[in-house]
Amino acid sequence: MNLASYETATLVTLHALIVALVIVRVLLRPNRQPASRLAWIVIIAVLPVVGVLTYLLFGEVNVGRRRVARLNQIRDRMPALPAGTSEDEANLRASVPERVEHLFRVGQSISGFEPIAGNSARLLSDSNAAIDAMVADIDAAHQHVHVLFYIWLTDGNGCKIVEALKRAAGRGVQCRALVDGLGSRGMIHSEHWQSMRDAGVRANVALPIGNPLLKPFKGRIDLRDHRKIV
Repeated sequence: MNLASYETATLVTLHALIVALVIVRVLLRPNRQPASRLAWIVIIAVLPVVGVLTYLLFGEVNVGRRRVARLNQIRDRMPALPAGTSEDEANLRASVPERVEHLFRVGQSISGFEPIAGNSARLLSDSNAAIDAMVADIDAAHQHVHVLFYIWLTDGNGCKIVEALKRAAGRGVQCRALVDGLGSRGMIHSEHWQSMRDAGVRANVALPIGNPLLKPFKGRIDLRDHRKIV
């Protein structure tokens, strides 16, 4: 066997070993549906090199060990929920109309939380009406305002929220704003972001991108905070 043939055989053997190890990892990963396992095994086995790289980059839900550790620390510091009574349970049981009950079941399957009584909802006509409702609620706040956005643009509607938060902070309301490092990058790097901080709004970035070349080693870069909550 000449040198070229030996090197080729070594590379093929090394690739086969890596493929086998990654497939074993796919099989041993907890909380994964059989169909998902089978699909990844096919991709890894059929696509040389590319399949392994694709799985390592996108195959597992990983936001980074440091973030998971911080999350666990926060959970440990949270006080335990007080024990409820049968009367509390009866008062909190929501009466959900049958025509939308399936939607609440979907929500519960994702979050693990049951709907509870004492809440109401209304559908607004369009996005402008939704923004105006948010501004009105922020202007009416007395204690605190918490804003969590995936995409926060520096357009007219986005600036309405900015000004409302600045007004609230100016009258002594505790205001916190948390935005995704990718979806709201325009707002983060704009003058509005600093102006909110100057006004007393605690503005912070969730899941910052940092160095995109090093990010895959710390956690998946495509896992973003898609919540839109005020």
